[in-house]
Amino acid sequence: MIVVDSSGWLEYAGEGNNASLFAPLVENTSELIVPSICITEVFKRLARQRDEATAFKVLSAMQLGRIVDLDLNIALMAARIGLETGLPLADSIILATARTNRATLWTQDADFKGIPGVKYVRHH
Repeated sequence: MIVVDSSGWLEYAGEGNNASLFAPLVENTSELIVPSICITEVFKRLARQRDEATAFKVLSAMQLGRIVDLDLNIALMAARIGLETGLPLADSIILATARTNRATLWTQDADFKGIPGVKYVRHH
């Protein structure tokens, strides 16, 4: 299973230098897990920096994966992850969602560097 964090979705949407790395991950919809917090982060950033039409286009792509809502188990795991790692709240929720679903988390967010179960790709 695959989780792409918000930075990966934004790179894919913006066709950045690492977009070609994230494209096969986000397009592998049968394996794709989408934490609901990623929808919030990606939609907000794209609507602010580009426009709502672009945000809705990316939202359509995100909906092709399995959207996982924040529930009690993920919330408690995210709290523990935040305490152990110092990750910000949204990042803790994304990692907890990945771990709950036995998924590998793909990111270019340096906050995740060195954390087990995370594939960190340096942003170019």
